[in-house]
Amino acid sequence: MDRFPSTTIFPDTTDDLSMQMAVIWGQIKAPLIVPLLKLAVVVCLIMSVMLFIERVYMGIVIALVKLFGWKPDKRFKWEAIKDDVELGNSAYPMVLVQIPMYNEREVYQLSIGAACGLSWPSDRICQRWASKGINIKYEIRDNRNGYKAGALKEGMKHSYVKHCDYVVIFDADFQPEPDFLWRTIPFLVHNPELALVQARWKFVNSDECLMTRMQEMSLDYHFTVEQEVGSSTYSFFGFNGTAGVWRINALNEAGGWKDRTTVEDMDLAVRASLKGWKFLYLGSLKVKNELPSTLKAYRYQQHRWSCGPANLFRKMVMEIIKNKKVSTWKKVHVIYSFFVVRKLVAHIVTFIFYCVVLPATVLVPEVEVPKWGAVYIPSIITILNAVGTPRSFHLLVFWILFENVMSLHRTKATFIGLLEAGRVNEWIVTEKLGDALKSKAAAKAPRKPRFRFGERLHVLELCVGAYLFFCGCYDVVFGKNHYFIYLFAQAIAFFIMGFGYVGTIVPNS
Repeated sequence: MDRFPSTTIFPDTTDDLSMQMAVIWGQIKAPLIVPLLKLAVVVCLIMSVMLFIERVYMGIVIALVKLFGWKPDKRFKWEAIKDDVELGNSAYPMVLVQIPMYNEREVYQLSIGAACGLSWPSDRICQRWASKGINIKYEIRDNRNGYKAGALKEGMKHSYVKHCDYVVIFDADFQPEPDFLWRTIPFLVHNPELALVQARWKFVNSDECLMTRMQEMSLDYHFTVEQEVGSSTYSFFGFNGTAGVWRINALNEAGGWKDRTTVEDMDLAVRASLKGWKFLYLGSLKVKNELPSTLKAYRYQQHRWSCGPANLFRKMVMEIIKNKKVSTWKKVHVIYSFFVVRKLVAHIVTFIFYCVVLPATVLVPEVEVPKWGAVYIPSIITILNAVGTPRSFHLLVFWILFENVMSLHRTKATFIGLLEAGRVNEWIVTEKLGDALKSKAAAKAPRKPRFRFGERLHVLELCVGAYLFFCGCYDVVFGKNHYFIYLFAQAIAFFIMGFGYVGTIVPNS
């Protein structure tokens, strides 16, 4: 008996499915996809222009600050506190040094040792080594309510605080220089309108891996530009939560520490600013600290730093608008520049535009993105961001790709904060390795690290990477804008981070 060809008995369903999908795509593309994508492009371009104007504005201000030498001591009086024979050490204000910590055994000795080495009359500092006969208090809470804000609030309730004029705060991995108080306290003593003096962070492990170099580039821009501009123009910026000195009267007048968000430092700064208090940023005063060097720790930190400001904006925007103690321009600065552009738009446009909308235009050629929006504006913004760390300028391409990947989590966290969704109040202490990793490596013979594959697999990054890779392949075959060069590079970055091959890899003990 003759056999029928297999094609007549088993029809190829793959071609049928592809044709059906093509028909469906053609039916929804023109009436639905194209208009929605055009709208998304317009919205993203508007946000890009907002971010561009903000970056250029801050660049101009910084240029003027450097050109005319607007140093802090020219805007606020600084004068050394003089010795008084009759008053003795009573001529110096009492200073409380707080080091809030939780499960930070790798680094706590660094901050305590550095704080105890601060140069100041010993009986005028409340935190010192007890073994040397100095007044140091080791306070333990029986709960973690309010996390860091709760710890700081509890610390201000003790009887010895009422004798103090100022409070200095250091996180567990911060190591101030001995002259820290001599360079900050006189500003507060001689300028009663000042509530806060903030120092700059100096990263001791920025060369540990490529991820820490990327963090250094982002944070150096924050300190050399954003903080300096806020201090120079409106005497307002967000308190960084550590390496700063607060006037206790200002802290109390603003309502003290509140744990309603995960950015208790920014919350206090905004409330104090609305009371009319001024802030001073000292870029020349640097405090050594450690960057998170594992991807897991960095992701948790960035979730908190992105979710918290968005949630605080939701809670405080009407309070800022209704405030009558500060000028309209300052309210515009806080709402528009500080919150909307830097804390919301910057995260959202980076991910939505460059990782979702722009690649989608490859699949829908009817929608075009103007070259000034796709190339010129992001290039200028990137170059302006790089001025904070000139030594890493050659890493600019890697920094762009890294920041775009992290924008996925920052955008997700931003919407969680705005909507007060599930992880809005999640607080996980940022893991710092200190010298623990080095000492473990020295004490033990080298061995191959053991990993659990599931712990290093990040599905969201892999999904976005697959989407970008598909768009890149489509652009190679059908495209005309050569977006595939960027799309393949960005897809690789998402895959690398999706498989956990970034940052310091800590072997299982």
